[in-house]
Amino acid sequence: MNQATLALCAAAVPSIRLLAQAIGPAMTALSDYMAAAKGRALPAEVVEKAKHHILDTVAAMVSGSELPPGKAALTLARAQAGKPVATVIGSSIITGPMDAALVNGVMAHSDETDDSHGASQSHPGASVVPAALAVGEDVGATGEHYLRAVTLGYDIGTRLTMALGAIDFRNDTRRSTHSFAGNFGSAAAAGCMAGLTAQQMRWLLDYASQQTGGYAIWERDTDHIEKGFVFAGMPARNGVTAALLVRSGWNGVDDVFSGDDNFFQVNAPAKGNAMLLVDQLGERYEIVNTDIKKWTVGTPIQAPLDAVENIRRKRPFEADDVRGVTVRLAPSVGGVVDNRDIPDICLQHMVAVMLIDKTASFHAAHDKPRMKDAAVLRQRSKVTYVPDAELTKLLPVRVAIVEITFADGTKLSERVEAVRGTVRNPMTRQEVIDKARDLMGPILGMANTGKLIETLLSIEAVRNVRTLRPLLQRT
Repeated sequence: MNQATLALCAAAVPSIRLLAQAIGPAMTALSDYMAAAKGRALPAEVVEKAKHHILDTVAAMVSGSELPPGKAALTLARAQAGKPVATVIGSSIITGPMDAALVNGVMAHSDETDDSHGASQSHPGASVVPAALAVGEDVGATGEHYLRAVTLGYDIGTRLTMALGAIDFRNDTRRSTHSFAGNFGSAAAAGCMAGLTAQQMRWLLDYASQQTGGYAIWERDTDHIEKGFVFAGMPARNGVTAALLVRSGWNGVDDVFSGDDNFFQVNAPAKGNAMLLVDQLGERYEIVNTDIKKWTVGTPIQAPLDAVENIRRKRPFEADDVRGVTVRLAPSVGGVVDNRDIPDICLQHMVAVMLIDKTASFHAAHDKPRMKDAAVLRQRSKVTYVPDAELTKLLPVRVAIVEITFADGTKLSERVEAVRGTVRNPMTRQEVIDKARDLMGPILGMANTGKLIETLLSIEAVRNVRTLRPLLQRT
């Protein structure tokens, strides 16, 4: 190509600087807030709640390492192990931050064990917690810095999908709100850990937007592996990637949320509202509005198990004291868990287990051979699911009505409208600890699990998050 042709080509392509546009008010407020998060003290209730979610998500990662999606992720980590910087939880592997975030994210959502945020239709912890940890180990950050970064990730990721329209955005576009929220939440957390400036945070959000993906075909995934990738592993990796690119010197577009071809114009031209990204930022902490699951089973089964537990408190009983159990759920809710062939998403099986064990442990919820056990099948035959159209009117609140008929003819009924672990009925610190111990003890050992729980619940005293590694791994 001669010089004249090169000159014509250059003239035909506008300068990148000529295409640059002004920074909008939402981006200005958002990037300033994100850059200052590292040094901003948090309210005591937010600190406590953040500790609960960090512990709960770490427990999900540890337990997930034993499930098929987690095992698939660990296989990848062993094959691709890179720069020995970041911990792969529940293993002896140390690898690069991007790979660690990917693998730990998949493990965190290997099952329906991790936290969830209803208003944004996302599972923030599964991607934010591992992304922040991966970069935190890379830079040698303090535990207090880590806690603040995680809290920031919950604030930014959830607000992003709420600004897009949340459930309406999901239904209209068939894109994954879980992935979108995780992508931006992980980027914010990783950027905070990397100590990025306000200008760099703007570029970080630009690179996060360019990596955003995930759509509803994940619903065809029968093994939860692709779902773990879309909901958590991919967004965690993307967030870390964005942070490391910018930290290494990359620049980008100053405001991806305004101007020509901006993020909202492309993804939600009718319903998107960029100003919701900064709505009550610094006043309303979304980690406080995020649910923790008490029972490690499918969401529609949570309320029925609560109901059985509540009835047992009123009248202690043994399984053989029960003549029958009727469970009423909205048809669209109950249909998801009606007589399924996987234990943790089978309503009848998990109620039978609850009758026998008086609880529903992680092991019991994943013990598939037990679905053929004669004692369990005998109790399962007592459980009847009744689709109740009246409960559909109360959605998205998933109400369950459970009635137990005892051998003496007595009937006790319980209606659950606020599931234990939700914002309306939060778990206590001890309940979060008990769940974490149940998830991690069989894998890490009870002594090591106790030390890890104690450390995570005093995370602000940790001088370097790298010191968590011996507690997170198994040899």
